[in-house]
Amino acid sequence: MEEKMKRLIEIQACDRRIAELRRRIEADPSRIQALEEVLKQAEAETQAGLTQVEEAKKERRTVERQVDERESQIQKSNVKLSNIKSNKEYQASLKEIDTLRHDKTALEDRAIELMEQIETLERQGSEARKRLESARKTTSAEKSQILSETKAMAEEAERLEKARQALCVSIEADLLKRYDFLRERKGGLGISPVIKGICQACHIGIPPQQFNLLLRGEELMNCPNCNRIIYWGENKAYSGEATDSGDDGSVTIEGKSA
Repeated sequence: MEEKMKRLIEIQACDRRIAELRRRIEADPSRIQALEEVLKQAEAETQAGLTQVEEAKKERRTVERQVDERESQIQKSNVKLSNIKSNKEYQASLKEIDTLRHDKTALEDRAIELMEQIETLERQGSEARKRLESARKTTSAEKSQILSETKAMAEEAERLEKARQALCVSIEADLLKRYDFLRERKGGLGISPVIKGICQACHIGIPPQQFNLLLRGEELMNCPNCNRIIYWGENKAYSGEATDSGDDGSVTIEGKSA
């Protein structure tokens, strides 16, 4: 019975590690997508900055053209002013010239604002391009790392699958079926150690009489609360067998990391 339990413990160690590997492998596409979304956002922001620069330059050219037009109109009005005989027309021309000069000044002020705005936008654009280039390098490196990890995890999962198959050969089909049935319905845990009279899966105490039978190790027993197959976790015969996964998802089978 002891050997059967050892094999079950080893099989469960494989199953838990394989499940963890599959979970992480399935999460990797989402991790890559998240990286790509961040990069797309950086590209969009950089492009938006370039568009702002082009729009500001376009407006500046339009304003400068309007300044030239006002200057030409002022010159024409000055020529016209020298040929006016009527005082009323003279005053009207002076007012027209004053309006043109006012418009020209406002346009020149706007041209200066646009020059300053363009300088600021170009500086921001240069910084954005540097950030984008950095983001591209970071994204590329992290994607390569994720893909490398995915490959390594897939290879490990394949090795564990083969190890599990080899272990399953050494155990009765009915017992394996019983374990698989429980594992599928109990969150991946078909068996559980009992330590100090407590089932470590459901954390409920085992009745004294049943616990005494468990200590003898003469038959397979189930937890009266969660129905998982249980074994005495303080039995030194199982001390070299894996019963759980570590914080990093790794397991140990017969003293070897898997």
